[in-house]
Amino acid sequence: MYEELFQSPDVIARYRTGPYAVSREQHLKKANADGYSPATMQRIAWALLIVAEIIDRNGGRVTLEQLRDELRRIIPSKPAGCAPSPHTIKLIIEGAKPWLRSMGALVEASKQPTRFATELAAYKEYMRDEQGLSSVTITSADESMRWFFASLPFEMRSLRAVTIAHIDAFLEGQARRGWRRQSLYRLGCRLRGFLRYAAHQGWCRSDLPHGVGLPFLYALEDVPRAPSVEEVNRLLEDTTADDPVSIRDHAILLLLIHYGLRRGEVARLTLDDLDWATETIHVSRPKMRRAQSYPMSVPAGEAILCYLRRARPASQHRALFLTIQAPIRPLSGHSVTAMVRTRLTRLGVQLDRRGAHCLRHACAGQLLDAGFTLKQIADHLGHRSMDTTRIYTKIDLRGLRQVAEFDLGALL
Repeated sequence: MYEELFQSPDVIARYRTGPYAVSREQHLKKANADGYSPATMQRIAWALLIVAEIIDRNGGRVTLEQLRDELRRIIPSKPAGCAPSPHTIKLIIEGAKPWLRSMGALVEASKQPTRFATELAAYKEYMRDEQGLSSVTITSADESMRWFFASLPFEMRSLRAVTIAHIDAFLEGQARRGWRRQSLYRLGCRLRGFLRYAAHQGWCRSDLPHGVGLPFLYALEDVPRAPSVEEVNRLLEDTTADDPVSIRDHAILLLLIHYGLRRGEVARLTLDDLDWATETIHVSRPKMRRAQSYPMSVPAGEAILCYLRRARPASQHRALFLTIQAPIRPLSGHSVTAMVRTRLTRLGVQLDRRGAHCLRHACAGQLLDAGFTLKQIADHLGHRSMDTTRIYTKIDLRGLRQVAEFDLGALL
């Protein structure tokens, strides 16, 4: 591996005779397989050699703070006598951290254990095995309960000590952080669900679940905000450049706009979900607990083909959308939202929520405006309940225009 990165025999010999030479070379081979460029791999090799000498002097293990102190001492600075650049130290640490962890040589800072971890694990098992809830729902409940446990007094060691005052303080704290009533309602429902299970198990007071106060919600009160047709077209035009990132993002945007997919559904697409023989896309929908098939539209199909031929990095990953820069890995749902938000913000689109989900609302609005029924829209978006789709009746602009243009004079 070193012969492919360096030409000088003395340099190669130095890397080969340094501490942990075999392990360092194996790590470089993995980086090469992950798609790192030769220049980046040279920097990684340099960082690994410096760090290897440090951990060798420290008995094979080191903390991040010890590593930083050693690097500040041995890295030359410009001008002389000044502290070395923080950027240089960060570059070395970030380059060597995965290797240190793989060797077990990095002493991690102790993390605070999850409060009531045993009870939470049992509740998650109950949600999965008894209630048959999706992994997305279980993850959301787990996250909400961790927040609640973290808000409890540190000295509390039993759920029987939890009172309604603790619950109210937690929900009020989230409200002060700017949570909307719909979000607080869902949070309260997750909290109430756990407390019902805990009361049944005898872990907390039986009256506690009934004390969870939920905000009152009005039917269809939250009107979906979505970019206009003109703004959607500008968003697509923003990704017509010839660079790999734009080619990839253009394909993602077409899937979000044409099919109204959720960010996680886009991230979970694999190469096996594309049936080119029948021109079909198979989408995994965890909320519906099944896959849903769509005919592949010409623009989406052409964009995906362009991405596969010209922009998708060579990789063993089966995920459709990958990162462009090394380490090559599947794109996450959070990355999909971040991409949409960044591009909408750059275009000056004024929306309260500029993530990937606003394009799902745009898709529903366009279908409604084109004359599709609510049942057809619900099937297209993968809604389990018509109540979820009925909210779009509030933005039926064509219907509202017909009412506004109706001449009441003949009835008077």
